[in-house]
Amino acid sequence: MAPVWTCLFLAVIISICAGNASSFVKVECKSENHGQYGQQSMLDCVVKTSEEVENAEIRVVTWKKKGLDLVFFNRGEIKHEPRFQFAEPNWNNKNMNVSLLVTNTEIADIGSYECMVITDSGDGSTSTRLSVTARYKTPTIQSIPEKKNQPNTDVTLFCKSNGGYPKGHIRWFTEQNVEWKHISGQEAHETEDGLYSLTSNLTVMQDSVFPKYTCRVYSATGSEEGEATIDIPPQTGHIVGTGPGMTSKIVAPVVVIGSLIVGLLLLLIIKRRRSQMARRQSTTPLMSHHQPVVATNEDGEEGGDPSYDDANDA
Repeated sequence: MAPVWTCLFLAVIISICAGNASSFVKVECKSENHGQYGQQSMLDCVVKTSEEVENAEIRVVTWKKKGLDLVFFNRGEIKHEPRFQFAEPNWNNKNMNVSLLVTNTEIADIGSYECMVITDSGDGSTSTRLSVTARYKTPTIQSIPEKKNQPNTDVTLFCKSNGGYPKGHIRWFTEQNVEWKHISGQEAHETEDGLYSLTSNLTVMQDSVFPKYTCRVYSATGSEEGEATIDIPPQTGHIVGTGPGMTSKIVAPVVVIGSLIVGLLLLLIIKRRRSQMARRQSTTPLMSHHQPVVATNEDGEEGGDPSYDDANDA
């Protein structure tokens, strides 16, 4: 039984010593690190020791992502994958800054990383994350048909921007900087490198009165990253208010207003004539009492001046 108790005692002592050694060393990293696509990114990590430890030396350092060793230091030798290295140019085992540098950052670099350090005074490990963004390129606008002065033709505008991450969106504005929300469609496609390509199309009707349209690309957080503007030249299709189309727009209301004025004049004339006829009819009974009397001479022949009953009555 004695050997059994001896083994248990040694195991407890070893675990206690290992626990104390771990308490002497701590690896501290920023919980979240941000990188820009195509640029250098750094994951900040340092090794901190307790006051009891002096002149600690690092024996092993490993940086891993999804189980793959990115940077590995052991017995004075450093091995690393392309694009990954220690952030300190001349790093050595007495340098407690074990930050990781990522060159030419890619979308695939997004994720969680694990850093483990073993020193002559203990060991420690922790994890950290890297997020990556990419700025969208300046958008471009293409019109179909390209000749925008074709008469009586609608114009479709296509705004395109690519090279961004995460997925953003495109918005349209008129000349007065008023957002035009009646867009025909918007699409976002992920490319092979993990970036996004955005496309938005807007149909300009032939009777549109706006001579200029602007498309702006926005990031996932809503910040503007670029814009493009296109001018719609004058065309017969009255986009900017000239030509036969616009003339018809002006003539139509003039004809309507003129018709109303003529109708009102005719109505006034009719009412006036009816009023005059009514007054004439009202005077007819008075005139009926004044019948003319034919004068005769002594021979019984008609002649002389006519007289009226009213005069004889007098």
